[in-house]
Amino acid sequence: MMRNIQNRKFPVFFISKSITVCFALFLLIGCKSKTDWRDNYNKNKTSKSTVSKKITDKPRDLAGISELLDVNEKDLKNKALYHFIIDWYGTPYKFGGTTEKGIDCSGFANILYKEIYNIQLPRTSKDIANNVKRKFTKNLEEGDLVFFSFGKSGTVNHVGVYLHNNKFVHASTSKGVIISNLSEPYYGDYLIKCGSYKN
Repeated sequence: MMRNIQNRKFPVFFISKSITVCFALFLLIGCKSKTDWRDNYNKNKTSKSTVSKKITDKPRDLAGISELLDVNEKDLKNKALYHFIIDWYGTPYKFGGTTEKGIDCSGFANILYKEIYNIQLPRTSKDIANNVKRKFTKNLEEGDLVFFSFGKSGTVNHVGVYLHNNKFVHASTSKGVIISNLSEPYYGDYLIKCGSYKN
């Protein structure tokens, strides 16, 4: 027995396609808002204006930190944060490490947040990222967190603490605790989330 579907104003297949299209647009818009910085980054990453000197030498004082960050020393709001960074700068990387003999990225973020902000973070970078309120990179402030996904999984597996002018401090696998630049392709290409920790 044939059913009469001629009187339907909106066929089922049309509705399902509309829902699918709306869902796809939602995902695209959502992803765009999370990575607003990437357009300018891709446009400018090879220009001279974004190419900065390699940050390798350990800063000895706040003046050295301000030079690395390209800011006036008076713009370093939390002096304790920068003294902490100077003390830990160059500490070698060690997976699972939490001491000055060796430390990993989330271990470093944990100790920094505990000592400087009196906040206990989760132990892994992925879990830390789950408790972060997203921000656009242009709105990042000193002490905010930046997250990366190295590899094809798309899962957060690295974390750093934002400072100034696209610079952030983190425990890198190759150089240990160091200040790096989001404008460097190695980091900019893999930045997937950033924002402030929801205390």
